[in-house]
Amino acid sequence: MPLYETVFVVRQDVAQTQVEALSTQFSDLIANMGGQVPKKEYWGLRQLAYRMKKNRKAHYMLMNIDSPPAAVKEMERTMSINEDILRYLTVRVDELEAQPSAMMRKSDREDRGDRRRGDREHRGDREPRGDREPRGDRGERPRFGRDAAAAPAPEPEAEGGTP
Repeated sequence: MPLYETVFVVRQDVAQTQVEALSTQFSDLIANMGGQVPKKEYWGLRQLAYRMKKNRKAHYMLMNIDSPPAAVKEMERTMSINEDILRYLTVRVDELEAQPSAMMRKSDREDRGDRRRGDREHRGDREPRGDREPRGDRGERPRFGRDAAAAPAPEPEAEGGTP
């Protein structure tokens, strides 16, 4: 059977237990039509890139699906009817990942606090920052707008030199 990954986004005012109940409802629908859902991941309440139907945040849920195409089509039809679901995306994949998704690995790294801004280590391919010349000594930059009017006029170059 074909393999799919589905991510759906649920309104922010819905409780996490209701989001998990929705995913159980969809996985039961898939199972009734001859498929299975080997993995479900709740990614949490996250900030949206832009407002969707007056929501600034949403619950994200990932489901790995192994089922016939008709079951996925019916699941998507049910998702489109449900008013709590803002968006969904189903993608056919060659194989399903058994380990946690990239989103879960990212949140694990944030929880551990491995790389904070001040904790950066020296990279071998770059010179240390202290050896660079200060920003003010990099030469004169062109002036535009109001700065151009306040800046003194450049001096004309003396003629002569090489013919």
